[in-house]
Amino acid sequence: MLQSQASSPDPHARQQLALAETFFNHSVSCLVILDRHYNFVRVNAAYARACRRDINDFVGHNHFDLYPSDTKAIFDEVVRTKRPFVTFTRAFEFAEQPERGVTYWDWTLVPVLDAKGEIEYLVFSLVEVTERKRADEALRVAALVYTHSSEAMMVTDADNRILAINDAFTQMAGYSMADVAGKNPRLFGSGLQDTDFYRAMWQALEQHGRWHGELTDRRKDGSLVAVRLSINTVYDEHGNVDRRVALFSDITDKQRAERMIWDQANIDGLTKLPNRHRFRECLDQYLKKAQRAGAELALLLIDLDQFKEINDTLGHDTGDLLLIDVARRIRDCLRPETTLARLGGDEFAIILDDADALQQLDAIARQIIAALTTPFKVGPEMLFISASIGIAKYPHDAQTIESLLRHADQAMYAAKNAGRNRYFHFTSALQEAAQRRMSLTNELRGALAAGQLEIFLQPIADVETGAIQKAEALLRWNHPSRGLVSPAEFIGLAESSGLIIEIGEWVFRQASSYLRHRRALGDSKFQISINVSPVQFKNDETLSTTWLGHLEQLDLPPDGLVIEITEGLLLDVTAEVRSKLFTLGRAGVQLALDDFGTGYSSLAYLKKFDIDYLKIDRVFVRNLEYSSDDLVLCEAMIMMAHKLGLKVIAEGVESKAQHAMLKSAGCDFIQGYLCSRPLPITQFEALLGQAAPAAPAMKLR
Repeated sequence: MLQSQASSPDPHARQQLALAETFFNHSVSCLVILDRHYNFVRVNAAYARACRRDINDFVGHNHFDLYPSDTKAIFDEVVRTKRPFVTFTRAFEFAEQPERGVTYWDWTLVPVLDAKGEIEYLVFSLVEVTERKRADEALRVAALVYTHSSEAMMVTDADNRILAINDAFTQMAGYSMADVAGKNPRLFGSGLQDTDFYRAMWQALEQHGRWHGELTDRRKDGSLVAVRLSINTVYDEHGNVDRRVALFSDITDKQRAERMIWDQANIDGLTKLPNRHRFRECLDQYLKKAQRAGAELALLLIDLDQFKEINDTLGHDTGDLLLIDVARRIRDCLRPETTLARLGGDEFAIILDDADALQQLDAIARQIIAALTTPFKVGPEMLFISASIGIAKYPHDAQTIESLLRHADQAMYAAKNAGRNRYFHFTSALQEAAQRRMSLTNELRGALAAGQLEIFLQPIADVETGAIQKAEALLRWNHPSRGLVSPAEFIGLAESSGLIIEIGEWVFRQASSYLRHRRALGDSKFQISINVSPVQFKNDETLSTTWLGHLEQLDLPPDGLVIEITEGLLLDVTAEVRSKLFTLGRAGVQLALDDFGTGYSSLAYLKKFDIDYLKIDRVFVRNLEYSSDDLVLCEAMIMMAHKLGLKVIAEGVESKAQHAMLKSAGCDFIQGYLCSRPLPITQFEALLGQAAPAAPAMKLR
């Protein structure tokens, strides 16, 4: 270090010099001595290490030749003003050591004066503070993030007392720092999470120091807020918990949107019950649970009777209100935890897996039927419906979702066919019937091309004279292995499969061909009736124009054709169906209302659609006696029809007594076994007499 000018320093001075030398050499601070021109006089080992040079490399060099720096202005100012010392912090980059990047140093610059008061040496010390500066910067950035972040933050101590919250937390929860300082975060609890939830949270924090999840808290105003919460633990140097930092994200709107999307996919918007998609998921879960436990479950399919008529007559708004009330009544018959779903339209489903409920399965079905037969008050209307229920059980009836649904549907179908307003359990006989229907449907697709379909004719005779002026064309299926298949068995299949359109067109052309044959024989008043399905009217777009064009091609007057329709078509009439009926009627084709009295009969239909014939159903003819109610009803229908200008045909006439009573009542025509069974065309021709120039009279047996 600097040597004293004294030639023989005293022992105390020597001791002081030795101490100074030791401090200089072994100081952890970087120490440098420059002359007044900034040339290196001496550096210590710490400085050499900091510069990554040998300690002797500095001698003979100027400080600012080795390390150009903006500090020279400070040095010059000290030299000029002879200030006792100056401290400052500067960033520095070592040009020959770019990998070190920017480093930060705290400088202390002290001038040493000679005996004349002039600066002889400059001594400066440096301490690298890079890590501290970076830590300070990190803290500054963290403080900025904490203060200005849009994410809510909270800091607690080791005892879970709140130390700090940021502005975003205040905006989210409504609490200020004064409200929460020193308090436990349970202050925000909503009560929607149970103790198991919080036990798992603290277990994760104690074991791993962090936790992440979603929960619902309560704001200061009492409203609920859904949050995604992340908690991280900060430990001290001894590994003990020092702080916990919690970050909150408000996901209330996100959860609400997700819930809306989920509801749209899984919940019926009208009744708020699970929809078909959600029901299948639930049924799959129940089946897997039952399979694991070796337990049973039951599926009930409920289909409303007469709902379509109500919906079509009173409108969809009334129908919707009725469905809401139906769902409520069914729910009232079940335990709260029982799954009830609306599969669509007027069809509902129930899953029962509780042992007690399974034992009371029939009682529950009867209770639902009774609840739905009680009249419904919807607005000004008093509505009456019933329900048909099909029941299938796992594992006795089915082992999969598809088979369980199919078998319950077959049981429901059987309940409807048996008269509705009842429930049926699935049986193997129902499965066989369903398989027969499926097989018949498949075979029916090729029946027309294979020439298996045939027209039979049943005569319609004048009540007074017995003259056969009309005949009804009836379809028969001569199955190659099953024999003669009843129309009651296959017409419904043809309608449900859509085959009725092609078959109906074939029947019309066969009937037209026979009508032309009769007219060619001179039977100018002969009429032939054909039954037209509602499916044909709704789905065959060109029915009226095509048929009228075909009659014109055959040179047949349209009034030779009578179309028989049921009241069901008129109940569900659309603008398109109405247009077809009016087109046919205006052209001269006559209309007969079949099965009158068995459905929703309305006098408005008879005039609105220009009905020509009213056909009394065989159910009123079957038990005709002179003192019976059926005779009174027949007389009333005949009188009403005549008042409206309609002719009446009575179906199912089998005895002379029935004929006599109908004749006395003023009926116009009769049809039934008294005249003849339906006959193949050749036999019908033989019955009439092939060469008869005019309508022959039949001897009524």
